[in-house]
Amino acid sequence: MATPRSANIKAALVLVAVLIVVGTLFYTQRIVNELLEKERQGAALYAKSLQFIANPPSELGVDMTDYSFIFDEVIRTIDFPMVLTDAHQQPIFPYKTSARNIEIDSTLSESAQAALFRRVIAELDAQNPPIKISVQDTIVLSYVHYGESAFITRLRWLPYIEFAVAGMFILLGYVGFSYIKRSEQSSIWVGMSKETAHQLGTPLSSLMGWIEIMKGYAEENPKQLVTIAEMENDIKRLQIVTERFSKIGSKPSLREENVYEVIEGVIVYFQRRLPARTPDRKNITISIDADTRPVAMINRDLFSWVIENLIKNAVDAMEDGNGTITFTFEEKGDALFIDVKDTGKGIDVKAKQDIFRPGYSTKQRGWGLGLSLSRRIIETYHKGKIFVKESRIGKGTTFRIRLVK
Repeated sequence: MATPRSANIKAALVLVAVLIVVGTLFYTQRIVNELLEKERQGAALYAKSLQFIANPPSELGVDMTDYSFIFDEVIRTIDFPMVLTDAHQQPIFPYKTSARNIEIDSTLSESAQAALFRRVIAELDAQNPPIKISVQDTIVLSYVHYGESAFITRLRWLPYIEFAVAGMFILLGYVGFSYIKRSEQSSIWVGMSKETAHQLGTPLSSLMGWIEIMKGYAEENPKQLVTIAEMENDIKRLQIVTERFSKIGSKPSLREENVYEVIEGVIVYFQRRLPARTPDRKNITISIDADTRPVAMINRDLFSWVIENLIKNAVDAMEDGNGTITFTFEEKGDALFIDVKDTGKGIDVKAKQDIFRPGYSTKQRGWGLGLSLSRRIIETYHKGKIFVKESRIGKGTTFRIRLVK
């Protein structure tokens, strides 16, 4: 049973993981912005250097040899794509000397290279606005177009990669956690079932012995013999229940059985005991509405248990003491669909996802294990499916079972 506390723990873990991912995303984006700013500064420095050449402060007595050395050092530090264009933002020939960190196919013609550079310039301008180089801030000489380095591009993808990896980690963690939890629940089911079967075995054997003794004393009283016969049937029923519990956790053998006859046997047993089980509900009718007698691969004992649980739930849902429980069949290919329809109080929409959960129950009494066991028997042992086909408040509920023929 998934408690609110475990649900809160799961939600908290997911929230923490999301906060870590979002925090990493923002931190990485901050680093990217800082590096981009450094690249902008480098491009601006290159542009200012070119502008300085166009406007040399001769009165300061600048040594152009020394300046060329500084300029070479500036260019050497550039690791991002950059193109120098003329005043009309057109590529300058030869293109190789007016570009940095851009691959140029020297086998292409001059016109093809010019077209290639125009496309490159458009891509660079989409990343950053070009920097203007002018003389005395009035005459435009050229423009510097620049983009992002390969390192920045890879760094931009880092948050998304981190997000994907974290998402996969969360998913795997959730799946692993759910698998471990299901395994633990399965172990508890198996252990409890086998222990129950073991505890019931000894007193049932003793009761069968006492029944035989009682038969000997009641041979001359037919009424007592009838009573003893019914007691014997109930003890045999308990033996069947014990055998069912002993099969939990083991792979049951499936045989081709007449499903109609199996369900009919359960109905007959319930109809005899329904007044005693529910003395205030004497107007409940259980029937099979079918012209065919379909067969399917089932384990008779375990499948009967499922039908019993569905009938019990349907009877409990008829609070006014009146109603019907109807079984119908539908065959499609290699699948057999069994619908169990009752005229009870119905199931609330919010509860449809919880009714098969261990421990869930709307009754004051009961462990809430019947439908959970039924799902385990049908889906785990019979490789079938059981679900709520339809339910309306005040109108009733229809459960559907899918079996392999």
